[in-house]
Amino acid sequence: MEFCPNCGSRLEPKKIGSDNAFVLSCTKCGHTKQPIDRKAEARTGKVIQPKTTPFMTIISEADQQITPMQTIKMKCEKCDNNLVYVWQVQTRGGDEASTQFMRCTKCGHTFREYA
Repeated sequence: MEFCPNCGSRLEPKKIGSDNAFVLSCTKCGHTKQPIDRKAEARTGKVIQPKTTPFMTIISEADQQITPMQTIKMKCEKCDNNLVYVWQVQTRGGDEASTQFMRCTKCGHTFREYA
């Protein structure tokens, strides 16, 4: 995709003559670029390799202590702890209520409640 150097609009291919020659033309200001030679373009086409940038996320110990999940007071079925993490997931059809999952903060037992 190329853009007009005058007004910045996108250049559109436009057929000229009867020999299947094309130019890139700006629809706003009328600027034209040299004809496109499809055969030459195919012969001299270049492969563009994406640039991969390695990255690493470092999480500090203080950040690891942060729990993004909400907690509520509810009795765990397994260990009788009174604090659980809670989240909701749409497990059935979109017109039905979502399922609420709870995970004990002490023993990690996960259970659910249908709303």
